[in-house]
Amino acid sequence: MYSDCIFCKIAQGEVSSEIEYEDGEIKAFKDIRPSAPVHILVIPKEHVESIAYLQENHSDMIAKLIYRAKQIAAEKGLKGYKLVFNVGREGGQVIDHLHLHLLGGWGREDNPDEYRV
Repeated sequence: MYSDCIFCKIAQGEVSSEIEYEDGEIKAFKDIRPSAPVHILVIPKEHVESIAYLQENHSDMIAKLIYRAKQIAAEKGLKGYKLVFNVGREGGQVIDHLHLHLLGGWGREDNPDEYRV
């Protein structure tokens, strides 16, 4: 854990968040600044700065993040959604802890007029 990393603190339960899923390796929680009707961040509990810092031994981690996002999307009833990794500042990454954005919910009956991003 990196002491100044907000996602490490969330992963360890030191900072509260609206948890959608948690196990020994992964945590998923609602984004505090959503850019979609459903906007959930899926993070590894292990600190990896970004996709740019992945090593070959992280392949299982990435697979678990993607698979968990798929499962959460199904639980939310999302028929379509986006999975996004931002990499580095030039790629839009704000927090230096690997995270997957699950974005969806546009055009659902509960918000049919939502703009698609």
